[in-house]
Amino acid sequence: MSIGRPPTTSHEEIERAALELFATRGFEATTVDDVAAAIGISRRTLFRYFPSKNDIVWGQFGQVIERLRAHLAEGEGLPLMEALRRAAVLSNRYPADQLPDLRRRLTLITSAPALQANSMLRYAAWRGAVAEWAAGRLGMASDDIVPEAISQAALGASIAAFTRWVEHPREDLEALLDQAYAVLGAAPPEPGRRGGR
Repeated sequence: MSIGRPPTTSHEEIERAALELFATRGFEATTVDDVAAAIGISRRTLFRYFPSKNDIVWGQFGQVIERLRAHLAEGEGLPLMEALRRAAVLSNRYPADQLPDLRRRLTLITSAPALQANSMLRYAAWRGAVAEWAAGRLGMASDDIVPEAISQAALGASIAAFTRWVEHPREDLEALLDQAYAVLGAAPPEPGRRGGR
């Protein structure tokens, strides 16, 4: 009787097994074959779910960006910086049982050189979503200096909050994000709106 591919194989199962291996053996020392063997699937099957080992750590990052876009759209009636702050907090709201894996991801991303290099592409996509939204609110092009500055500042606030949370596990992630975004300062006035934040 062949073991074959378990019917319950999913992105989440692969991510969970991989994060466990990365945490115990180290990211560089763990191969794609190690991850596949731990789940009982072939290397080829694993690559149907994730194109590379780096992608496993980042998980469903596209969904994170879509969640951010959705929460930004919900804040249409709020001042720009308040809407951004709200969206950053809500898009990073996770059930308690997912927080240990999230901390493992962030620890890996900030400590493994291969993942640090790869993070620039992910962060650029995240910043692009913020810049596009801010540009729409301000009546500007997304590559104008103001939307670009807002997106860079937002990324910095998020990274500061996540870094603090990884280093201080007892602190609350949402509260840290809220605090970090609170210090970004006022945005320029929007068309038809008096004042910034």
